[in-house]
Amino acid sequence: MTKTLPELRTQIDAIDIQMLTLLNQRAALAAEVGELKHAEGSPVYRPDRESEVIHRLQAGNPGPLKGPGVANVWREIMSACRSLEAVQRVAYLGPAGTFSEQAALQFFGSSIEHVPCVSFDEVFHAAASGRADFGVVPVENNTEGVVTRSLDLLLNSPLHIVGEVSLLIRHHLLRRTDSLDGIGVVLAHPQALAQCHGWLGTHLPNVERRAASSNAEGARLAAENPSWAGIASERAAAEFGLHVVAHAIQDDAFNRTRFSVICLPQTLEAPQASGRDCVSLIVSVPNRPGAVHELLVPLKTHGVSMTRFESRPARSGKWDYYFYIDIQGHPSQPHVAAALNDLQALCEFYKVLGTYPVGDQ
Repeated sequence: MTKTLPELRTQIDAIDIQMLTLLNQRAALAAEVGELKHAEGSPVYRPDRESEVIHRLQAGNPGPLKGPGVANVWREIMSACRSLEAVQRVAYLGPAGTFSEQAALQFFGSSIEHVPCVSFDEVFHAAASGRADFGVVPVENNTEGVVTRSLDLLLNSPLHIVGEVSLLIRHHLLRRTDSLDGIGVVLAHPQALAQCHGWLGTHLPNVERRAASSNAEGARLAAENPSWAGIASERAAAEFGLHVVAHAIQDDAFNRTRFSVICLPQTLEAPQASGRDCVSLIVSVPNRPGAVHELLVPLKTHGVSMTRFESRPARSGKWDYYFYIDIQGHPSQPHVAAALNDLQALCEFYKVLGTYPVGDQ
């Protein structure tokens, strides 16, 4: 017999009470784990452990919940339980409503202490100085390439990468007035302006494009001037009371940005192998014929796959370069360790930026 709507709601209410009871039992156990970690001096946050839990639940999920939904629910459960041990302070490019904030929430869950910063430099400084436990910075966009300032800061920073987030980016045009008429200035971070270049050229060809320190800052400024518009997220629109006058104006429908999660090694050591790992490196080689080609030989010899290879000027006054390399695997795997050892022997400069689980795409 078909159940009535009141009957279904009564069942849902009863299940909600059962779930709350179980969640409180989980939270109590998490608090006990926190006491043991404190006594041992172990870190509160273990991204490899949380990633393992989520992937195990997704693999055993009978449905109808989808995998991403399971991940979102359990990330928030673990975030709330983790906050009973200690609240993580997370720095990111602010103000509220940036994609960097969204990436931080996607990685850590909502139960964090927000540390919004005015620049990528300040994010690094906050995490290195202890004002924040972790930082979240963009490192690569699939249409505009690497975020050069983040790579340059990683070169000399004591911070290392312990995780990553791949975020689907939807840029919206935001304004106080719900109309495209009368816009004199469009404000956004330079990366966002570049990612929306085609749309702006077609729909607002004569409008000034002005760089802001972040998309959310552009939205904040647009909220103060009726002839200005910002390019930012729906979260920023809600934060600053703006209309979304044009949805999803990015030129690439599948626009994604990859964010790195950074911290001091004493805050969190490199995560253990998860089976889905990445090693990020910065290297340089002598400026001679064939030197760059030789970098690839150890990887081929030991069967290690390279997933990124970027060059940046060394700023030495010469035509020297640093190479940013990502490889698949974990240094605890013998073939990866052998490849890294052989690679290091070829380099004038060699630095491991981090070893971490690969983010979901």
